[in-house]
Amino acid sequence: MAPIPLQRDQRDTVQRPGTARAGYAHGPRLASRTSLPGIPLAPSAARRFVRAALAEWTGIGVPAAVGFSDRLADDAVTVTNELVTNAVVHAGTTVDLVLRLEEDGGDEPSAALVLEVTDHHPARPVGADEQREPGRTETETEAPAGLPDPAEYGRGLQLVATLAESWGITYRTGLKTVWARLPVDDWSGPPAPPDQDSLRRGLRAAEILAPAARRTERDDAVWDGRGAPAFLAEASDLLAGQLDEDLVAAIAGQLLVPRLADWCAIWLEAEGGGPGAEPRLARVWHSDEAGTEPLRTALEREPLRLPAGVGSGPVLVPVPWPTHPAAGESTHPATEEPPQPGGRDGAALAFRITAAGRALGTVLVGREGVAQVPDAVASLVEDFVRRLGLAVGAARAYTRQATISRILQRGLLPSKVAEIPGVTSALVYEPSDDGVVGGDFYDIFPCPGDRWCFVLGDVQGSGPEAAVVTGLARPWLRLLSREGFGVGEVLDRLNRLLLDDAMEAAEAAALMVAAAGGRQLHDGSQSRFLSLLYGEVVPLPGGGVRCTVASAGHPLPLLLRPDGSVRPAAEPQVLLGVVEDVAYESQVFDLAPGDTLLCVTDGVTERRSGPLMFDDGDGLARVLAGCAGLPAEATADRIRRAVHAFAERPPDDDVALLVLHAD
Repeated sequence: MAPIPLQRDQRDTVQRPGTARAGYAHGPRLASRTSLPGIPLAPSAARRFVRAALAEWTGIGVPAAVGFSDRLADDAVTVTNELVTNAVVHAGTTVDLVLRLEEDGGDEPSAALVLEVTDHHPARPVGADEQREPGRTETETEAPAGLPDPAEYGRGLQLVATLAESWGITYRTGLKTVWARLPVDDWSGPPAPPDQDSLRRGLRAAEILAPAARRTERDDAVWDGRGAPAFLAEASDLLAGQLDEDLVAAIAGQLLVPRLADWCAIWLEAEGGGPGAEPRLARVWHSDEAGTEPLRTALEREPLRLPAGVGSGPVLVPVPWPTHPAAGESTHPATEEPPQPGGRDGAALAFRITAAGRALGTVLVGREGVAQVPDAVASLVEDFVRRLGLAVGAARAYTRQATISRILQRGLLPSKVAEIPGVTSALVYEPSDDGVVGGDFYDIFPCPGDRWCFVLGDVQGSGPEAAVVTGLARPWLRLLSREGFGVGEVLDRLNRLLLDDAMEAAEAAALMVAAAGGRQLHDGSQSRFLSLLYGEVVPLPGGGVRCTVASAGHPLPLLLRPDGSVRPAAEPQVLLGVVEDVAYESQVFDLAPGDTLLCVTDGVTERRSGPLMFDDGDGLARVLAGCAGLPAEATADRIRRAVHAFAERPPDDDVALLVLHAD
């Protein structure tokens, strides 16, 4: 894939006055800006953009650019990479990048680079009680001194806090901006040596990533001491939390280059591929960004193939591509033999990626201008590749489970719901993103006698056990409804069916225990509790419909009148599958034109934000009251957005809601 092009008209380089951020004094500003798509190539394009902007400012003779040191440029690129990567991973929207140079020509002249990265999916809404400067529509917070809590901000912002003099987050409607201020070393003369504070910041940042020096100052001796265990611990932490194999490969490349190698490539075997299946070149990384695409081209032309008997140890292979040519030089033509290891072009080692005895891919690392890779580095890369194999294996296992769950979920839910005459319906169904089949289900279907039935259910738990109950309950409901039973009678019979099935499962489990000589077996059997909201709708001659509903341990449906009044439309009753001798009752009411009936699962009412739940203090009813006069789709969308905005984290339970609006 080609790199993201940076068009000249994307950069807006102007010098103009303006107010500064975070207490910075008034002074002229020089700004460059660009927009990048929310794809994995965006961080690479952002790094090139920052280096190009700094070089451009130096070339046009900006006074403060005299103080641009290599350290400042590296820090700016590192901070940009972290902020853009965070925006791509967590928001996935278009990313706006602004690089601004601010100068203060006071008694003690100073200057600073300010980086701003904006995405279009804020992590949290801006509360009405947050302080705002007069005339502004944003809320701006500056991070506290010291390193932030990784659990709250993530490791990327921990690095930003280390390198930046100050940083913070700005929230606007539909936007979130993370900014960082990097002081220019000295713009009144040659760059001054770094002071102790900046030196400590640089050392701390290096320690966060890995205890290795920059590429131009690489010291392999660090890997013989505490450096190797610290690097492996950090790598394990970063790789273990990823559930996508391509993201695992991308992180691995950034960890290896430039700390251990000048370039690397990662191939991944096809999932379930046969002996003749070609591995996929998942990642190519070069410390010189201009060398990435030529290296990828060479590797795609001559894919690396290791013998079948190769284990996890290093294998010396020909260098596939020489060092990046200097100006005026050319690379080796396609017809020329690749340089051999030990020559002036460097050395390369290949490692097999394995997990649970299966080959998952290959890692190729190379160093330029050396005859061999040091033994300590080769050993460290081998240990790293073992951890990479575990991460890739875990990501593939998750992907398989998520795929099976999605297929199973689609099979358990109706492909299409019926349309009720005189009623507009809207449905929201969002299974929790945990890779397993959820317990929520829904249905709307016609029945004989000009009746339409609707169902919203929630099975206790998730996974295969929940799928079994869902797979039984939904067809049973359709069968019982079409046999002409009333709403309460349908729940009575469904309750008995669940209890009978649970008794059969318990007897079968007892037989298994006896056959095993009394040894306890755990086969996943559990009590099959089911909360259910079931209703029947009959159109009325004069408009509107007559509803008959019953709630079995389910959040009660809410009836919204056009005047904004809200009331429960059913009475609470016991869960299905709990008590054998129970008679379920139903409630009857008319849904007049303009009325709205809202049905939800507990993924809505029990949505948590700290100790609070969404429906505390009739929170759901208050949100619904503000939907008076809205059609069904708009009501469903407003409820959905309110549920998501209630807490910063995504919902950890299935979210399902059904809106019926009488036309």
